[in-house]
Amino acid sequence: MFTGIVEEVGSIVSIRRGSRSATLKIQGKEIFSDMKLGDSIAVNGICLTVTEFGGNVFSTDATPETLDRTSLSLLSAGSHVNLERAMSASGRFGGHIVTGHIDGTAKVSDIRKDDNAVIIRFTCSKEQMEGIIEKGSVAVDGISLTVASVDRDSFTVSVIPHTGKETTLLERKKGEIVNLETDVIGKYVAKFVGRGEEKRSSFSITEEYLRERGF
Repeated sequence: MFTGIVEEVGSIVSIRRGSRSATLKIQGKEIFSDMKLGDSIAVNGICLTVTEFGGNVFSTDATPETLDRTSLSLLSAGSHVNLERAMSASGRFGGHIVTGHIDGTAKVSDIRKDDNAVIIRFTCSKEQMEGIIEKGSVAVDGISLTVASVDRDSFTVSVIPHTGKETTLLERKKGEIVNLETDVIGKYVAKFVGRGEEKRSSFSITEEYLRERGF
């Protein structure tokens, strides 16, 4: 589990591609202080496992599912990435619950200044929009952000100077692709509500039902 509070911006050292998979080497600094083999690291919001590390570089493997669902396949050597270690049980919960399991991608459709902030609009699928609400939380490339506004197929966030400085978000340009994870609590609520609706829609009062109950 992560919080969406990016610890540092790292960079891709190399990507060795298989037929449908990839092995990445990623350079950082802060996240190496207590790193162990098998640790989970969020890389642009994607939960990846440390398979090897040393000299401020760690290796990790990406499966076909990861490459198909995320923007990872668009990265190359030198690309900057947001890095966050798994949340410590003794740490402060500064962002929101982020699993590192990406729902899909979104496209940057507009960027504009708003005094000291930057407003970024993202366009995504109808299915993803169902999990996004105004003033709710969303993780974009692993960054915990508050949704500023929502319409039919897009949403906006307001990026404060600190977030812009400490993450890769302001490096993104119009038309570029980002990873998106909607609020996990909202997804569970939607699932349970939907299950209840299915049960209610299959229920009907019949003559037999009434007779069984003494009517």
